[in-house]
Amino acid sequence: MKIFKSSLNLKLKLILLCIGSIIALGTWFYTQNIVNKLQKREKEIVELYAKSLEYITGSTTTVETDLTFIFQNIIQRIDFPLILTDQNHQIVSTEDGIGYKNIKLKKGLSKKQILSILNKKLDELSKQHTPIAVKTPDGKIIQYLYYGDSEIIEKLKYYPYLQIIFAIFFLLIAYTSFNYIRKNEQSSIWVGMSKETAHQLGTPISSLLGWNEILRMNYNNPDKVLDISEEIQNDLNRLNKITKRFSKIGSQPELKEESPYEIIQKVVHYFERRIPQIGKNVSISISGEKDVKAKINSELFEWVIENLIKNSLDAIETKEGKIDFIISSTKKFIAIEITDTGKGIEQNKKKEIFKPGYSTKKRGWGLGLSLSKRIIENYHNGKIYLKESIPNKVTTFRILLKK
Repeated sequence: MKIFKSSLNLKLKLILLCIGSIIALGTWFYTQNIVNKLQKREKEIVELYAKSLEYITGSTTTVETDLTFIFQNIIQRIDFPLILTDQNHQIVSTEDGIGYKNIKLKKGLSKKQILSILNKKLDELSKQHTPIAVKTPDGKIIQYLYYGDSEIIEKLKYYPYLQIIFAIFFLLIAYTSFNYIRKNEQSSIWVGMSKETAHQLGTPISSLLGWNEILRMNYNNPDKVLDISEEIQNDLNRLNKITKRFSKIGSQPELKEESPYEIIQKVVHYFERRIPQIGKNVSISISGEKDVKAKINSELFEWVIENLIKNSLDAIETKEGKIDFIISSTKKFIAIEITDTGKGIEQNKKKEIFKPGYSTKKRGWGLGLSLSKRIIENYHNGKIYLKESIPNKVTTFRILLKK
């Protein structure tokens, strides 16, 4: 069982890792596709600029008019670094908007300092993209346009990496948090199980102590001694059952054809002799179909019935009350309804009653119904749920077992 759980956990981790990798790669490819499209668009703008300069070279109109047209319709729309050189790759001008564009320079620099900075930038741009040649109508190269990536492209390039880093950081926080929560839950479950064990042992041990006192008082009455001896044997049998119950948790129990009516009757009989000790006058009745049978593990099924009876006894806060079991069947299922006249369950708590840790008792540990659900649904392939609860009137749980 432990090997199976370990293998399952490993598979889940690998699946999550694969999903995370697919998301990361998908993001990277998607972003790179956008970057490539933007770079293509910027290249087209530079090529248009180059064509415009070529047009000026062979144009019959005034150069001033053509430069104004280029400046208003092309240069103003460029938002990426651009440097214009002659055919020998020498920068044509140190004036912004003529020799270069979108390169941040400090104010007050001399032409020599600007030229030095632009030459360094020229080397950077040549590594990013191949410069575009400006040619005369006869094909002679007269200028080169060096260009780089715009600010938005630079940001998009790093975006997927930042996203992956943030995702890894988030996963680490989530993993640490889940581990912390899981450890706390495991700690709570262990505490709850230890208390449940003490609770399970407490009833028969208290009874044994009580029977021992009664035995001392009636040692010279043979009939009374035999009756007490029988009850002591019942408590010893119960202790043995408790041991078997806990040994079956975590393993698949053996199911046999059993009568739910007979099992419930045994549990009811055990409680009937001990209810007066808690200072209440609560009657427990069983009605319905006696002969129907289902595949049951008797030790674990008794545990469920005991938990439901204990919950009902705790819910009945008055000195008198009733707990009724009704057994019915259909072609596929055996239905067992447990109704008590206790304080009931609040509307907003109905979805939480089967969760570990839920309890209406001040000193409760909230494992009874959670264990009952696990036993019925995981081990018996059945179902248990709250059918009805009217505060201070009636509460009904329903168990469905397959035939």
